[in-house]
Amino acid sequence: MANETPNNLVAALTSLIETLGKLGNLQIDLVTNGIKSATTTVEPLFKTVVELAGNVVSALNQILQNVSTAIAPKK
Repeated sequence: MANETPNNLVAALTSLIETLGKLGNLQIDLVTNGIKSATTTVEPLFKTVVELAGNVVSALNQILQNVSTAIAPKK
């Protein structure tokens, strides 16, 4: 009977440590998957913003060229 209590204690501690390890791994997996999801979501948004900024710069460039042409003296 005296030998049974330490064995139960060791089994309980082993189970507790395994459970804590699994919880730690699940937390790491959760954070990793969250980062992957955020990256997957944000990437197309940034691509669209960059394309929009390029289009705005092109439009402004065209406007400035037209204004320069209108102001420039004609020969």
